[in-house]
Amino acid sequence: MKNKIVTSVLALLAIALVTTTITVSAQELHREKSLYRNIVVKQDGDRRCLVFAVKRGDQHQTSMSTRDPKLLVFPYVRMTLAGLLLNPKPKRVLMIGLGGGSMPTAITELVPTAHLDVVEIDDAVVRVARRFFDYKDTMRMRTYVSDGRVFVKRAALRKNSYDMIFLDAFTGDYIPEHMMTFEFLEEMKQILNEDGVLVANTFSTSALYDYESMTYEAVFGEFFNFKMPITANRVVIATRSGKLPEPEALKETATSLAPDLRAYGVDITTYPTFLETKVDWQTRNRRILTDQYSPANLLQGR
Repeated sequence: MKNKIVTSVLALLAIALVTTTITVSAQELHREKSLYRNIVVKQDGDRRCLVFAVKRGDQHQTSMSTRDPKLLVFPYVRMTLAGLLLNPKPKRVLMIGLGGGSMPTAITELVPTAHLDVVEIDDAVVRVARRFFDYKDTMRMRTYVSDGRVFVKRAALRKNSYDMIFLDAFTGDYIPEHMMTFEFLEEMKQILNEDGVLVANTFSTSALYDYESMTYEAVFGEFFNFKMPITANRVVIATRSGKLPEPEALKETATSLAPDLRAYGVDITTYPTFLETKVDWQTRNRRILTDQYSPANLLQGR
């Protein structure tokens, strides 16, 4: 079993190394300056990439294989599908952050009965996703141009609720500060159904790691801290109820999901091993992030 896991990890690492490097010869298909960032689309062989050009350099948001559009190229995108281990058939799904739209498209294909609300603050990103990454609204998937936190607040006022929320908001530098706080996590928790699941993409190497972890724990209690050696991202998986499935239940669900996920480059049978609940963050001299305390200056050490 151990050898099998090591082999899977090495294979995924090889994919990551091959698919996340953009050569200097990449063709630029599109460039524009939106209200929030510089947006670039590049084509490198059969890979098309959405890039946010920011002060710290180009940040790749989406990479699509034009030869195999189903394939989820980036490891962290594949990792977010671990949320399905807790609920394989969510009926109502909220996604905050669009990128090129690979995740919402995959969810509509994997869960044909799901209805998705997709929220993206930058209308330029939505236009680019539609033009260059085959993203489109359907009868079951609607896209809203809005700040994610504003959308969540309005959903609460309307008594809307979701079985699953995917949080993947990213400015190009980091997660927006107002989407990292205790208050915002509480607002998302309020619009989750009783057995609702939150799946949040964040980072395992950030100077804010301890602070973020403490904040998630303060709101949700115990959560799955999903990290893999192939990426610096981590995925936080939490539930409104605070209850998490046992390892055997996770493995059983992974086995049932595996055939459908192979087409997306996801070997979900390896994921349960990496779903940790152990506290691996420091609490001394750390504080919970709040609307009054969310120190962006810590990112300078990231």
